[in-house]
Amino acid sequence: MPISVKHNAEESRFEATVDGQLCVADYHRAGDVLVMTHTLVPPPLEGRGIAGEMIAFAMDHARKHQLKIDPQCSYVRAYMRKHPDTQSLHV
Repeated sequence: MPISVKHNAEESRFEATVDGQLCVADYHRAGDVLVMTHTLVPPPLEGRGIAGEMIAFAMDHARKHQLKIDPQCSYVRAYMRKHPDTQSLHV
């Protein structure tokens, strides 16, 4: 089942609701930089690639809006290390 991720600008996060549970990738904006601070997937949903989908969506959002990413969240840092195509977004 595909995961539907959306940008919730009002809450400063990327989010997906899976099996009725909210998953989030929080950020705050500093000029042209998205400071990615926290990723949360409830334990029953872990291991399904949800966090990766949310971060991939965040990276696409940054590209489309000519933003950079400051990966303060350890998951986002690890994602960016594993995906060399995201290095151009790194501050």
